[in-house]
Amino acid sequence: MASRQPKIETQSLNFYYGSKQALKNLNIACHGNRVTSIIGPSGCGKSTFIRTLNRMNDVIPGTRWEGRILLDQEDIHSPELDVVELRRRVGMVFQKPNPFPKSIFDNVAYGLRINGLRNRDRIEQIVEKSLKEAALWDEVKDRLQENAFALSGGQQQRLCIARALAVEPEVILFDEPCSAIDPIATAKIEDLIQRMKQHYTIVIVTHNMQQAARVSDYTAFLMLGELIEFDETKKIFTAPANKLTEDYITGRFG
Repeated sequence: MASRQPKIETQSLNFYYGSKQALKNLNIACHGNRVTSIIGPSGCGKSTFIRTLNRMNDVIPGTRWEGRILLDQEDIHSPELDVVELRRRVGMVFQKPNPFPKSIFDNVAYGLRINGLRNRDRIEQIVEKSLKEAALWDEVKDRLQENAFALSGGQQQRLCIARALAVEPEVILFDEPCSAIDPIATAKIEDLIQRMKQHYTIVIVTHNMQQAARVSDYTAFLMLGELIEFDETKKIFTAPANKLTEDYITGRFG
């Protein structure tokens, strides 16, 4: 069951690139063991929003934020909160598969070693577990020392998911994870997301409304940096409260 307290939420979140305001007063709550989709036309702030949740935007010069972002009711901008630890707890899978130029094994083990794990047996156990969770183990178990670039695009994306899972995150952010892969690979990723929500809180940015309807429990519709509507996915797609939402999901614009 989803807990009453959100796992991660934004309160009156504003975000700026220099003088340009990209997000306007966003209040979005993402509950544990649920999938929350972020939809909206290009340039509406979807990727900016998801990147605020693990402070990835911090690396861009000239950006600033206002409001609060809470992870387990703790402000992620608190001076006591370690950003490296935040990004371990809130993992991210990007639009295009981005494996490291290393072996399949070393890609998954990378975060473990960065975090100081040296026990080879333990690393092997976690790599196997993570690849199984990412539904990739059976395809790569006999080729773990091959370069990750030898994998297909869909396999590379699942490898990136395994890499994110290896450090035991609590929240996983997906930024249009299927936009660069084929329909068969997309179906595998969607099936994987459905299974992963048993153990993780998932937030997915998608331009594909059918995908949002298939995989998510809740959907937030953004336009020009503003939250137009946020509700259970079934309600958003069958009985939206806002005319703009209805126009977008029926393809009248976007």
